[in-house]
Amino acid sequence: MDVNAAVAAASAIAGLLTGVIAVLAFRWSEREQARPTRTALHTDAVLPPGVDTVLSVLRSSAVVLDEGDTVVKASSAAYALGLVRGGRLAVDQMLQMARETRRDGEIRQVELDLPRRGAGRGEGLAVSARVAPLGSRLVLLLVEDLTEARRIEAVRRDFVANVSHELKTPVGALSLLSEAVMDASDDPEAVIRFAGRMQIEATRLTSLVQEIIDLSRVQDDDLLDDAEPVAVDDLVAEAVDRCRHQANTKQITMAAGATPDLFIWGNRGQLAAALGNLVENAVNYSPARTRVGITGRRIPAAGGDLIEISVTDQGIGISEKDRDRVFERFYRVDPARSRATGGTGLGLSIVKHVAATHGGEVTVWSAEGQGSTFTLRLPEAGIARDRALPPGTDPDAEADAEAADEPSDDQLFQTLPEHIPAPEVLP
Repeated sequence: MDVNAAVAAASAIAGLLTGVIAVLAFRWSEREQARPTRTALHTDAVLPPGVDTVLSVLRSSAVVLDEGDTVVKASSAAYALGLVRGGRLAVDQMLQMARETRRDGEIRQVELDLPRRGAGRGEGLAVSARVAPLGSRLVLLLVEDLTEARRIEAVRRDFVANVSHELKTPVGALSLLSEAVMDASDDPEAVIRFAGRMQIEATRLTSLVQEIIDLSRVQDDDLLDDAEPVAVDDLVAEAVDRCRHQANTKQITMAAGATPDLFIWGNRGQLAAALGNLVENAVNYSPARTRVGITGRRIPAAGGDLIEISVTDQGIGISEKDRDRVFERFYRVDPARSRATGGTGLGLSIVKHVAATHGGEVTVWSAEGQGSTFTLRLPEAGIARDRALPPGTDPDAEADAEAADEPSDDQLFQTLPEHIPAPEVLP
């Protein structure tokens, strides 16, 4: 009986001790949870009131460092640019600036070129970093990404340089030819020859200026205010007529497929200029007695049907290294041939911007010695064309009436002068 009593007493004492320990552990846990953590101290207690809110609305990337160079606060943009890694500032130049500012309290600013995370050689970030003291213990670092601004500035400089070079060539030629005309005033044949050359250079200069104006109008990829439904057949007929003389001179056959039910929603002038540039390039870069084809079709797409217009030639083709650059301003695959044909190097750049303005794209397939195919893909007029009609108008009846009033392709080509053969029509 005494043994049982002793065991019971021991069990009671052990239970009591366990309860006391549990109560003490619970209270200690509550104290630890109530105690501010290091992170809380850095983000709440250390930052002056209102600073956190201000940093969250800044467009620049923001980083706040304490006296131990530990990141107290960093915006999501700072992490995206790779400025902060593992709770530390990852750019040594910026870290050194922060230490110097903490020491003397002076505001510092510098522009840096940083490697882009995950990018290949030659690709980097251009940033402007500004460091200022924030209170007595903290340092604020503001970083602005200048990469896009630098790229735009480089494009602008290249464009100005290229325009200056391109304008200088015909202007210089006109100056020399005018002197030659003055010196040959007693030789009528020489004057006629030099005057002809002056006309060629003047035409080239006029074409260059006009294409620069066209490019300036379309390079701002904004929505079109004066859009309208444009028939693909009208665009094709205008492009064929524009290049008919050059094609006849080289005995090039232009074959256009009829597409009476295809409409594009956009600016008629811009669309005609884009397709005209594609057809003109096909004619200029094709050898004599070859064929240039222009076809249009409707293709299904996720966001709505697209109209695809393809221009195919049997010309010299484009090498693989040049294929990605043909849409750059003033870029020429063959500068000698381009100058001989009066090309400015802006035609395909205009096509690219027109396609972008109209929510489409332009692509190229080419093989050296076999020819090239340039393809414009643009949204079909569709519902937009119907909305352009007056209220209460039947779109189908309106389209039928317009089709009845317009001349057919055969009638259109019959009105051309007899010495210019009509283009072939694909079956």
